[in-house]
Amino acid sequence: MRLGLNIGYSRSQLGIDLSLVQHADRLGFHSVWSAEAYGSDAVSPLCWIAAQTSRIKVGTAIMQIPARTPTLTATTAMTIDQLSGGRFILGLGVSGPQVVEGWHGVAFGKPLAKTREYVDIVRMVWRRERPVEHKGEYYQIPYAGPDATGLGKPLKSILHGRADIPIYLAAIGPKNVALAAEIADGLLPVFFSPDRMAVFTPSLDAGAVDPAGDGPDAACALVLGIVLIARADGTFARLKACPHTKCGWAFYDISRNRASHWCSMRICGNRTKGESFRRRHTRMPA
Repeated sequence: MRLGLNIGYSRSQLGIDLSLVQHADRLGFHSVWSAEAYGSDAVSPLCWIAAQTSRIKVGTAIMQIPARTPTLTATTAMTIDQLSGGRFILGLGVSGPQVVEGWHGVAFGKPLAKTREYVDIVRMVWRRERPVEHKGEYYQIPYAGPDATGLGKPLKSILHGRADIPIYLAAIGPKNVALAAEIADGLLPVFFSPDRMAVFTPSLDAGAVDPAGDGPDAACALVLGIVLIARADGTFARLKACPHTKCGWAFYDISRNRASHWCSMRICGNRTKGESFRRRHTRMPA
């Protein structure tokens, strides 16, 4: 199990407890995650954080798919990944109709089809095997609609990034969870209880079946929200002190779509319990 920190998105004023993030970095936390709705964006805070930390990974939970073209998302991910020394995790999600149509002013569409196209294009940009071309239901690259100028041509990213930047998908419904297991490196379920892992297992298994029929062949990291309470504990007192990080992130690794280890944690109590928790879970390799 790995630990992460969720900074979320802003209220009326944006404020990030940088000292808390740096403390998590020193303790060996795996990652820090940002978010966006219709206020602060998910990308800018991570650039600021990455510039002032050294080891902790920086991830978006999530960047909204309808808010950006897939090519822009791909190059944004490469840019942050290179500036941070390879620490970026790309978390994506379709958001919901209220934000997509009410804020971004575009049709919500079919989440599964749109997400699959989007991820395909992002990875095509990263691989740089050839100029990007895609003709799908939601994305045309180059654009060839009735109002096109006809001057567009396939392009290849100027920036050379790594092709294996992790992609995590926000999903909660059975088909979305299966899609995440099929095409992504991780799953971001907004509602999850470790006691109800069986709810997700069939979808994870279905999504990761080898096309050759040899059974599950993929590994998917499952990112779950938990509550950390650290009373009278020197190590975790800072977590209690910051209202924006009361809910942290726990990482549950899924090996061949089976939980290799998982638990429900609630740290409440004395210094001994807190130190024992820290020794077990905050010095694992990234």
